Amino acid sequence: MQLTGTNGTASGVGHTPLADSIRPPRSNGRVVQEFERKQLLERIEREGATVGAEIPDEITVQGERIDLQSFVFEIKRRETVPRGERDRVTQAKKNLRRERLQRKQRLEDEELSYAEGEALVEAIIGIDRALNALEQLGPANLEDEAKAQETADKKRWMSFLRKALGHEDADSGTGRASRGRR
Repeated sequence: MQLTGTNGTASGVGHTPLADSIRPPRSNGRVVQEFERKQLLERIEREGATVGAEIPDEITVQGERIDLQSFVFEIKRRETVPRGERDRVTQAKKNLRRERLQRKQRLEDEELSYAEGEALVEAIIGIDRALNALEQLGPANLEDEAKAQETADKKRWMSFLRKALGHEDADSGTGRASRGRR
């Protein structure tokens, strides 16, 4: 067997049986071997698998074509999930997790070519990248959250002061302020 050079001519280099047994060719549509399947599965479970990975432009999730990259960037540019978008984002994350699981199960169980396995791994890593981006978003508008926290702090402080000064329930007729009016 001879390889073809870049100009289309035979290069004269041949495969030896030893070289083929060390690293079998990964093309020609043959079914992925079990050790290769394990390597592919290990790649999707690596700690840093999503580092440098890109979110796919489009992906089919639950039979529906989604512009995944534009959706994630649209939501992410806001830095928080707007109230009106929370349900949509939550549902998208659920669907992405379900799709990831289905693709992983295909990789584990189905007869695939190595190229199909590689494509599944790349898709799964892209889904993981999108999920990571969506998970990092805050739950609401940070200014609204800060105002709500400040209001709650003021209420707790006023309640503490009323108790400390003996004006527990000035409106209900108990405490020092109401006792002095009798």
